[in-house]
This record gives sequence, C-alpha cells and structure tokens, in this order.
Amino acid sequence: MAAMAARLHLLHPPTVSRPSFLFLKPSPSPLSSRIRKVSTFPRLCSGADQSPQSASSSAASGGSIVGGLLDYLNESWTQFHATAEAKRQLIDAGFHLLNENDEWNLKPGGRYFFTRNMSCLIAFAVGERYDVGSGFQVIAAHTDSPCLKLKPKSASTKSNYLMVNVQTYGGGLWHTWFDRDLSVAGRVIVRDSNGSFLHKLVKIKRPLLRVPTLAIHLDRTVNKDGFKPNLETHLIPLLSIKPDETSAESKVSSKPVHHPLLLQILSDELGCCADDIMSIELNLCDTQPSCLGGGNNEFIFSGRLDNLASSYCALRALIDSCRLPADLSTEHAVRMVALFDNEEVGSDSFQGAGAPTMFQAMRRIIDSLADKYVGENAFERAIRKSFLVSADMAHGVHPNFTDKHEEHHRPEMQKGLVIKHNANQRYATSGITAFLFKEVGKIHNLPTQLEMIWDVDPP
Repeated sequence: MAAMAARLHLLHPPTVSRPSFLFLKPSPSPLSSRIRKVSTFPRLCSGADQSPQSASSSAASGGSIVGGLLDYLNESWTQFHATAEAKRQLIDAGFHLLNENDEWNLKPGGRYFFTRNMSCLIAFAVGERYDVGSGFQVIAAHTDSPCLKLKPKSASTKSNYLMVNVQTYGGGLWHTWFDRDLSVAGRVIVRDSNGSFLHKLVKIKRPLLRVPTLAIHLDRTVNKDGFKPNLETHLIPLLSIKPDETSAESKVSSKPVHHPLLLQILSDELGCCADDIMSIELNLCDTQPSCLGGGNNEFIFSGRLDNLASSYCALRALIDSCRLPADLSTEHAVRMVALFDNEEVGSDSFQGAGAPTMFQAMRRIIDSLADKYVGENAFERAIRKSFLVSADMAHGVHPNFTDKHEEHHRPEMQKGLVIKHNANQRYATSGITAFLFKEVGKIHNLPTQLEMIWDVDPP
C-alpha cells in the first residue's frame, strides 16, 4: 500500500491519555527532524468534573475532543451518517468537495475531499511546497460496524405480530442485541415530485423494534446450557401487533416486501409519501446514546467505537493540522485521511479498502498537480516516500478473562497507543514501522504498547 505501513490500534474503549495521530515526513534528514506531529489533543476521556452534557457543549465550542467524539458517535448511527457528518465537518472547516466524475484542478495549499457510495470518504490537504513525486501521509480507518441489517424482503408475520426480517453483518456478539431499544437508520431512495430519484438519509430516533428474550420460565436450562439463539429464527425483531385488516395502517402501501407500517414511519420522518419510497438500505441501531461512564467518568460507553473512534480522531487531526493558512506553508507532502466502508466483512467492495479508491485518488492528485512536469514514474516515487497508519481498535485486557491475551502482550487502559503484531502478516507492522512509531511516541511523550495477535485461539 505504501513504502511503509504500520497498523496502529487504539484501546477499546478509547481511554488513552493524550491521543494523537502522527505523520512521518520522509526525507534524508535524521529521524528526530523527520518526525512531525500533526496535532495533539487532550485526554480522550474526561475526568470526574466533566459530565456528558458539559463534554458535548464544550465540543461545540471546539474545546473538547471528548465532547466532539460523543457527538460524532451519537450522530453516526450508520456508515452513511458517519460519512455525512465527516462531510459536514470538512465543509465547515473550508475543505472543497470534489466529484469523482469531474476533472480536478488542484492547487498547492488546497484542502479537498470526495465521497463514494455515501459511505466512504477521502480527504486531503496539499502542502504549499509540494513537488511532483512528494509522498502521502495517510491515516486509514473505517466507518462501518457489526450490526443487523434489514433483508431485501423484511416483512413477516408470526403469531399475530409484525416482525422485521434481518441478517447479520460482520462479526458481532449477537446475543447482546436481545432486549435492547432498537430502531432503524440508513439510506433511502425517494421519488421526487418531478419524477427524479433522490438519496436521503433517515434515522428514527425513538425505540421502534425489540428482539425479546425467551422468559426463564420457558427455558429453564439456559443458564446451564448457555444462550445459543438460532440467528435465522430467534433474532427477528418485533415491530408491532398485527393491525386489523380493515384499519388504515394496513392500507398505507401496496408494497409486499416491507411492512406498510414501517414504510409509513419512514415516510413521516422523510416528509414524503410512503409510495414514493423506492428502495431502503437500513441498519438496526441501539437508541441508547453514547456517554461518559465509570467512577471518574474515565470511560466512553458506546457502540460503534470500532471504528468511529479512529475515524473521528483521524478526521479531527487532519482538520486541526491545516486550520490556519500557515499550517501548510512548509509542507512538501500531501496529508490524507481515508475512511472506508465494509471493513467488517473483508473490505472487498466498491467502497471498501480493497478497492483502488485511494490509489486512484493519489494518481489523480499527482496528475492534477504535475502541471507541465515531464518526468519518470511520479506516482511510484510518491508511494515510496509515503507512510500509512491503519488505525483501528484493540481489545484492552478483560479483568475476568485475562487468559484470552498472550501473557506478555496484554494492552492496558491508559497505558498508551497499541501497535499490533502478527508473525503471519495479518497486520502490516514490521520491525521498522513499529520502531518509527514508537520513536514518534517518545518524542511527543506518547506511550505505546504492543499486542500480539494469535492466528488460533489462545491456550
């Protein structure tokens, strides 16, 4: 992917002291002068004197990464919403929205971004001293998380209940979805009044669905035998009691694939007619908001931390590192953030990291900035001068299951950024890249720790 690639993982939940995303600037100079910090933030988790409300309000004034992260988590119920919120923040910060279908006219000192599928985003800032062949300094993360998704035909009825058929996405702990206040969010295609079709995002904020657990009276051995639900028959959310056939609810829409009641709820939220909803792409979401917790408010209690925490920190680092005109005045390289979709299912999609999205963007950036340059292999030379950090989450050692970690590689809360290693190259970390990253941490007093990932379950 680049000349050097390191796999950096944040702790989960993210309670690392003074987290920072760092870029390395390749040059012939010594290491200490090559390493430059993009931005440093205060502690990622607040102390006891900061409530979730005060964290959120302080974020609005630009003073707290904690409040900003909580706001981002609460806004980003789906990969679509995470990308839309990132887009909003970039535009507010003065970044220019590009279209992949158009010709790009980029300039040194410019800040740009584009989205793909409304769920993948590439943002970058060009140094004012950029030369053709200069490298890219990249942080890559992902916008998706394990969840339940509606099936293409979601409507079903059981025992006089309206049920919603769902399918699992990614590697989730599916038993944790039972007995939660669930709702739906995602992307909808709507027919406009002029006959055109529009993409719209939708989020139903109130509790709408529930996957009820079977009562203990009907499953006496569950505590002894374990809870082992059938994901096709037991993990089906309850929407409503089946309405009377003569009621108005049963006549809202003639579409057989989704319940008319669900479509009516969506249309009310979108401000359109139910019959104008042509297609839906919805996730089930937990309505419980992200917040601070713990005796000293040192934890962030939230879903989707994997990997919205890394996505937000990468986004914030890029924005903060080039907020002022002078911030890019001495920069030779291109600073970039890549937020991909579908990491949880292998990344092999049009909007995933397995697609050539980032490389295509790099080639287009180089071509646009080349002007009248005539030379050899500018793209290949730029790749050799680049550094990419793949930022994701790591599992802090579980106090009740310490044996699930290798004895000498147990990440601990507030002990530093985690660098993952795997002998069979499941991660791109090498001795060189790990050394460089640890040296960055030393220079800026940022602790790092190591984690070894087994290819088999630990003994």
